Amino acid sequence: MKFAIWPSELDKRLSRKYGRAISRNTAIDKPTFSEIEDAVIILGMNLLEKDPNKLNPRLSGLDEELRTRGFLRVESPYGKGQTLKMIAEKIRELRSRSKSAKSKRKRR
Repeated sequence: MKFAIWPSELDKRLSRKYGRAISRNTAIDKPTFSEIEDAVIILGMNLLEKDPNKLNPRLSGLDEELRTRGFLRVESPYGKGQTLKMIAEKIRELRSRSKSAKSKRKRR
């Protein structure tokens, strides 16, 4: 299946009205375009198109601090909801790895 992924669909800070597509418990805080791109590649999904500057039209009425830019067109064997959950989980995993690596460096 092919579909578009916007950072706002994974953003815990947004309501469903403004584009969050997964539950708040599954969503992550302030997902970045590069984190989503990394997760898509690591999960082995096919990245068809990307535009890091595109703004989701649903976000036009929001404060600038809540607007996350970026758009990816992805091909995945799973449905969009399942794919978004997998991406959110992978980003959470990558963030925890980078935090633990940073704390190890500080201890030296």
